[in-house]
Formats: sequence, structure tokens, C-alpha cells
Amino acid sequence: MAAVPLDAPPVLIVGAGPTGLAAAMSLARARIPVRLIDRALQPAPWSRAIGIQARTLELLEQHRIVEPFLELGHRARAANLYSNGQRRARLDFDPLQTRYPYLLFIDQSITERLLTGHLETLGVTIERGVEMTGFAQGSAGLNATLRRADGHVETLHPSYLIAADGAHSGVRHRLGVSFSGKTFEQTFLLADIVADVDWPDDEFHIFASGDGLAGMFPMGEERYRLIADHPLQPFATMSMNGEAAPPSEMPSTPPSLDECTAIIGRRVRHPVTLKSLNWSSYFHLNSRMVGQLRAERVFLAGDAAHVHSPAGAQGMNTGIQEAFNLGWKIARVMSGEAPDRLLDTYHMERHPIERDVLRQTSFVTQLAEADHGPLKMLRERVMPVLSALGPLRDAARRTVSELSIQYRRSPLTLERVLDGGPRAGERAPDAYVHVLDGPLGRAPGVGCLYDLHDPAFFSLLLLVAPDTEEEATHDPVTAREAARDADLKRFVEEMAPLMPGAMRIWRLTDVQGEGGPTLTDSYGRTRPAFYLVRPDGYIAARGRPASDLNGLLRHCEAWFTKSTQAERDIG
Repeated sequence: MAAVPLDAPPVLIVGAGPTGLAAAMSLARARIPVRLIDRALQPAPWSRAIGIQARTLELLEQHRIVEPFLELGHRARAANLYSNGQRRARLDFDPLQTRYPYLLFIDQSITERLLTGHLETLGVTIERGVEMTGFAQGSAGLNATLRRADGHVETLHPSYLIAADGAHSGVRHRLGVSFSGKTFEQTFLLADIVADVDWPDDEFHIFASGDGLAGMFPMGEERYRLIADHPLQPFATMSMNGEAAPPSEMPSTPPSLDECTAIIGRRVRHPVTLKSLNWSSYFHLNSRMVGQLRAERVFLAGDAAHVHSPAGAQGMNTGIQEAFNLGWKIARVMSGEAPDRLLDTYHMERHPIERDVLRQTSFVTQLAEADHGPLKMLRERVMPVLSALGPLRDAARRTVSELSIQYRRSPLTLERVLDGGPRAGERAPDAYVHVLDGPLGRAPGVGCLYDLHDPAFFSLLLLVAPDTEEEATHDPVTAREAARDADLKRFVEEMAPLMPGAMRIWRLTDVQGEGGPTLTDSYGRTRPAFYLVRPDGYIAARGRPASDLNGLLRHCEAWFTKSTQAERDIG
């Protein structure tokens, strides 16, 4: 990104969980000053969220940090749903068009450790034992009061405040933002167990029966995460000012080994030998979200903005992707190169996704728990039929993996019809490409597109046919080819100075005779064509260089720069 003044006030991030760490990583990579605080003296030692979806892995790859996750995580390539001992549906992730066709299970504590280590290489260290006790914002900006564990009090004037401080967010409370939704009536237990099972350890299983719900998720080396609704009486649902009320009937001691064994015996109906219990807890489910993600210079993200059922392993992934969505926008505005209204698109783009996640996870939870009525009939009679339909199965796996997340209705998208390829607003897929030329003196060669994209920059991909290489033909240049080359030259000359220091231009063509997804497979057949990829890996615009240059310039000037069309001569 363009340089930020050395004396620029930092962005204050409250909460050093996965969302806060991802936000700090996105900002620090763009060379934005960051203060990351957490009132806990030490990170939580137990695991909470355990599933990392394919889309999050793709983004971690672009941040050059995915390899340690793959080394330490455990891959699950299929999901199975049972009802009363009979398998009703199976979802196989292998057909996903991604390098990561699986759900990666890894302890949240390890996720936080890996993100923390990477963040330190970017010059950011978590300030632990530091609590934000208050903040105020007005015409003079933002003031925050920080208190350290030793009692020392500091007043900070951050540029922006990102609240990633969890479901009981103090920032959200101080803003007075409603947290609307509902509380599920049932108490759930969570346990990390060691067990001997009779199924492959690269699949996870959800069992529904009249005795209740149980899910077993493989963590590798005979370790499993067990999630089940508690067989005791539910607590009373309460709501006060839109906030989740504490449960009235939460068991006072954590689940025991005997209790976990009994639940598995009654509900799983497969040979399972429970060997030991490493950690366990009770929890209750809420399905709640805020109405606004931005309050002037304050932004809500992760559990501070939404909480919901763990069904589908969406929560942590949603928070991380929110952080990446927000980070580049703050960086662009703080550099002085984009209007403040760019920050409003954080809510425009992410709030509908959060709403969909809440709806989907609530429905799946209710469907799995139903012991009578239409939902039970849907689970046992209708789901097996639906799951056998290819298009519905494809849609389900893309939804769970979060590869289907898109911002097509965002004002940040400029869509022009091409022959195939992802539309503006959709994720930019990976591909094997032949680099003809690029920034920083990049030598021509073969590689993966994700290796070219840096999340601190926009990537402008200029796709050309193989015969545009000078070495491809020795025939005389035709008038049509000369006109095409002139269009491409003008396109590059106009775009290159538009976002100085913030955009990298790559000229690419297909690799001949290589395996894997080709440029044509991933980006369609139109040549020449351009794709403008945002720092967070989504396509901001696409089109044809000859006919869509002016539209692209206007679009970028409207959202990603502070220049105006009147200041440029593009004729």
C-alpha cells in the first residue's frame, strides 16, 4: 500500500483471538501502525474453534503462512449425517476446485500461536494484561483509556478501534449497540477425547436420535472433539436489552469421562471405545448479531459482532475473513489515497454474510436436534434425496467451505461480461500461469497465481493469448495485432500511475502442457482481459482492456483513490 505518515496514530485492536490477530496481520503487512491488546495475561490453553475452511486456508496461503497450519492440522475430507443410526447424507469435499478440498481441524490455541508468531515477524507484539477501560469519539477523533495489570493508566488517540473482544464485548456494550437474536434452550457439552473408532479418521460424523445430538470431529492421533446437547433439563431462555442472558441451569462441574461415554453409547451407535478425556466444558448457544458493524471510527468483528451455533465450523472463519476485509480498507484510507466512505463497505459486504451464517447454522442445529415433526421428516426422508442431487451437493460443499462467499452486489465491483471466469465480487481462484512480465523486475516463468498476489497490494492481472509473446511467432505483425498491442500498452500506461505503491500489474498467459487448473480453466477464454484483485483476494473489476479502460479508471478513482476524473486526461 501507499506509505502512511510515520507519525500516524495506530489502529487499536482489542482482543487477541483469531479475529484480532488476523486484523493486526492484515494491517501490519500494509505497514499500518498497530496496537494489539488483550486483558488476559496468557492465551487460553484449551481449544475452542477447531475447523479452518478452504477459503480461509487460501487467504492464509496468500499471507505466506499456510504451511505450518497444514503440517499441524488434521484433514477431514467428508462429512456424514446420521439419523437413528442410519446414514442419511454424506458430503465429500474432494470435488472442490481449490488446493484445500477438506476441512482442516486444528486447536484454536495452535491457530493463535501460529498467527502470533507470524505477527511478530511483522513487528507487532500482543500487549497482554492490558484492558481498555473506556473510549470516546467526537469531532476531535478517538480517545481510549488503557489500564495495565500493574495499574498503570495510558490515554491513547488511535486512528481507528477494532473490537475483536469476543461475545461479551466490552466495546459493544459501551457503544450501546443491540445484539439481537435468540438463545437456544438447550445446554451443550464440549469435550476433547481420545477414542478408538471403526471409521476412517479423515471424516467427521454427526449423529441425531431421540436421545439427542452428538458430533465427533477428528483431530488426529485418535483425538476427537465431541459436541453434544446435554441430556439434563434446558435452561430458561431470557433476553435483556438484546443481550444474551446467562443460563439458569448450567451444570456446575464439567462433563466427566463417564458422562461422555454414556452419551456416545446411546447416540453414536457405532463401535467407539473412549480411552481418556483431555478437557471438557459446558456451553450454551446464542444466535445473535449487531445491526451495524461500524460506529464512526469503531468497527466490530468476530464474536463481538455475531455469535451462533458451531454447526458447519463457520464462526472463527467468518471472523478471520472479516478482519481481512476490513484491514486493507483501513490501510487504504489511512494512506490518504481513498475516501472515508470506503470503510462503509465493510458493513455493506460483511453484514449480509453474517446474517446468512446465522440463518444457516440455526437451521442446521434445529434440523439435527429435531426428534419429531417436519424437521425430523426433512432430515430422514428429504435430505437423502436432496443430497443425491449433484447441483445441490455442489452448492452445499461450496457453502460449507466458504468458497461461495461473494460481494457481487457491493459498490466496489465493476462487472463486464466475459467468456467464462469468475465475476466481479467473487473470489479470485488460483491457477498455474506463465508470467510474461511483472513488477519488481520479476523474470518470466511458470508459477501459481496465489504466489504472485500480495495482500498488501491490489493485483491487476492482464491476461493475454500465448501468441502475444514476441517469441511465439515470426510472422509479420498484422494491423489487428498492432491495434491490440497498442490497446494493451495504453491500458498499462493509464493504470500504472493510478494507485502508485498500491497496485502491481502482471501480464500472464496459459501454461502449455502443465497439470492443474490453467488460466483458462480458472479465468475463462477472453483474451486479452483484465482482472483487478483486491488485497483480500476478491475481484474488484474485470473486463476488456480496449473497451473497458475508462470505466475501470472511473471505478478506481471513485473508490480506491482520491483523484478525480477531471484531474486526468484519459482521452
